[in-house]
Amino acid sequence: MICFHSHSSFKFIIVVSLCVPTVLLGCSGESGSGGAATGGSAAESGGAATSGGQAGSVGGTTALEGTGGAATTGGASATSSSGVGGIATAGAAATGGVNATGGKSNTGGASAVAATGGNAGTGGVTAAAGSVAMGGSAAGGASSCLTPPPASPLMGWAAVDALNTNGTTGGGDATPVVVTTLAAFKTAVSGTNAAVVYLNAKLAPGAVSIGSNKTIVGVCGAEFHGHLGVSSSSNVIIRNLTIVGYAVGDCTLDPAFDATVGCSSGADAVSVTNAAHHVWFDHCDISDGTDGNLDINAGSDYITISWTKFHYTPRTDTVGNDSTGANGHRFSNLIGSADTVTTDAGHLNVTWHHDWWADNVNQRMPRTRFGQIHVVNNLYTSVGDSYCTNSGYQAHLLVENNVYIGVKNPLSPDANGDMLARNNVFTTTSGTTTATGTGFTPPYSLTPEATSTLEAAIRSGAGPH
Repeated sequence: MICFHSHSSFKFIIVVSLCVPTVLLGCSGESGSGGAATGGSAAESGGAATSGGQAGSVGGTTALEGTGGAATTGGASATSSSGVGGIATAGAAATGGVNATGGKSNTGGASAVAATGGNAGTGGVTAAAGSVAMGGSAAGGASSCLTPPPASPLMGWAAVDALNTNGTTGGGDATPVVVTTLAAFKTAVSGTNAAVVYLNAKLAPGAVSIGSNKTIVGVCGAEFHGHLGVSSSSNVIIRNLTIVGYAVGDCTLDPAFDATVGCSSGADAVSVTNAAHHVWFDHCDISDGTDGNLDINAGSDYITISWTKFHYTPRTDTVGNDSTGANGHRFSNLIGSADTVTTDAGHLNVTWHHDWWADNVNQRMPRTRFGQIHVVNNLYTSVGDSYCTNSGYQAHLLVENNVYIGVKNPLSPDANGDMLARNNVFTTTSGTTTATGTGFTPPYSLTPEATSTLEAAIRSGAGPH
């Protein structure tokens, strides 16, 4: 179980907001990984904000139930309206003013909720069409949701010094930049300069490529929808973020969907490809990738996925040559795109720890090739699956101290793969539960936790906080 404490090291936060129409860029993908879709945008329709509530007294005391109202300095609440992009949820707090929606603040007070497409007071956040700003803080106030919880301790392959990279540090101690639009997000995460980017919005679907030396953190319940690609980049951290693919219950929602092929013609929710290395996903929630949720291929290496939840909205796939009918193409995590890509040998080294394969995942938890892959202290509850953990062509897996509950074929070692399984727990499962291969000895320190409290810890701790 990870305990979180607020940061106190940041001196200031830069707010970036571009109120411009959303333009989406496509990214190419690898075979077997779903590739990247050429995106379209889906701006959320706007509406007017309601009038503010009763006025506070002079001097800036309590504002009452004024949804959409904005407090002037020390004065009364006023009528507010939202801009393009949605309904103003709580208006804006002016400097030294008070909160709407029944909130209560002292002079210089507490946090205000930013309006969708509207305006925020000093310390708030401005949203634009197609995005929903999730929150902020008023001037002079205490820490708000813009201060994220700290990352987990880095363990596993992403912590290993290699390829002229000392572990995975992302943007390091760069001053955080807060973004609330797809356009601003694309700009902030591009290039190779060190950057720490806080996403504070629910973005309309799009495709974004992440450059090197970046830390991306979701704050205030942020969500990225579409396809997130890490291609040829290194030293990348993505944490505390909900990532939703295009295919929420329906693969045809993906702009790249080809009915002759089926769901695998679309994009993964996340892809790590083209020799990307030193990439760490921590405390994310990843779901509804058209092809996969998070796939790793094409020589990528030194990757850790920790405290992350994978799941799908139910769907059936009745068209295309990859159709699986009632089971649906709900294939979560693929490592290596094909047995014939022999250049992957010596790469695809990945650690999975404290992850949760949850509702409606059918298989690939993960499906593997070539790499040395450590699957340790994870939780599997994806009832109705085909299989869970696989060792495929020339892969070496160490599978230890995991908890499998109610699933079929918890272990799925192929004849041309290698798997050593030990100290796992199987509750009401069916199919294979033993694997006595050689595995591998990790070149890093990671002591598996006992399984007795693992289920509860992962259920409460995996995903964003």
